[in-house]
Amino acid sequence: MANATITMDDLLAQADENIKQLVTGEVVHGNVLSVKKHEILIDLGPLGVGLVPRREVGFSKKYEIGDEVSASIVDTELDNGYSLLSLRKAAKDRGWDDVIARLEAGEIITITPYDANRGGLLVEYEGVRGFLPVSQLSAEHYPRVGSSDKDEILQRLNALINKELRVRILDADRKANKLIFSEKEAVKEGLAERFEKMAIGDAVKGVVTGVVDFGVFVNVEGIEGLIHISEISWERVSNPSDYVKVGQTVDAKIIAIDKERLSLSMKQLTQDPWLDEVEQFKSGDTVEGTVTRITPFGAFVQLSPSVEALVHVSELGGDGTDPEKVFTLNERKEFVVLEIDKDNRKISLSLADKKKK
Repeated sequence: MANATITMDDLLAQADENIKQLVTGEVVHGNVLSVKKHEILIDLGPLGVGLVPRREVGFSKKYEIGDEVSASIVDTELDNGYSLLSLRKAAKDRGWDDVIARLEAGEIITITPYDANRGGLLVEYEGVRGFLPVSQLSAEHYPRVGSSDKDEILQRLNALINKELRVRILDADRKANKLIFSEKEAVKEGLAERFEKMAIGDAVKGVVTGVVDFGVFVNVEGIEGLIHISEISWERVSNPSDYVKVGQTVDAKIIAIDKERLSLSMKQLTQDPWLDEVEQFKSGDTVEGTVTRITPFGAFVQLSPSVEALVHVSELGGDGTDPEKVFTLNERKEFVVLEIDKDNRKISLSLADKKKK
């Protein structure tokens, strides 16, 4: 058998045939060579070395030297001889398939938000950008603050950046590039079981998640509860924040249960002081009290620390008497007890000297 003579040109031609040429938009595979602050270098074997800028890495991904990766070619040759690659684009192409599959299966997945705005949390999952709206956060993370406290809302959401959250995919539309997550949906099954174990009258512990003008929001084992301002204390409450702070653990009693929320009471875990203090008053007694509120229909009078009574305008003497002309806030006057209604916690008074009015 004759030996064929192989020239250098023949070897180069064979090499060109065996080495696939890089094409913009295609996906290549390699191993991480180095991880730096602003870039990652990828060993593409005979195809050379690829450079991935930090912006093309992806927010939720962390790579180490030796990791196998897939990347999309953005530019076949940079000035330094490297190829410009994107890990995000390659991941996104694969990621949409995974997103749709998990949506259809109703799976619970773990995400890590990378940024926030007042509307919710920005997320990147498997290379696909998505959003977790504030309305879809669980009771544990929902920023319950006054509607005007926009800075505090954003501050609460910022605290969730880089924190792992368990969610379900609520909506996914590849063509519209829309991906919405829900933490509420992920915890719903567990909440149903917890709801079944709770009953009206139970005493529970919860963590305050928000304080607003009308009451206090509390997280009870992942279930949202509301303590209305009227259920915070037996005394009159003007500002709920004077009684509790966000993050504080409180004891409360369940007074109502619906499908998504508990109605709670702090005051009903303690004895109503009104019931003890009212025993000192009897119908017909002449008592002294402090005027605390003046309204068109009469005035409210504090008779003891927990007992407040009403003197109706009809008990001031004379027709069409204006309570504001009869009373001054915080002044003390004598009154006659007309009626005591213990069931409704009400006491009716008459001005002691109304005949002079």
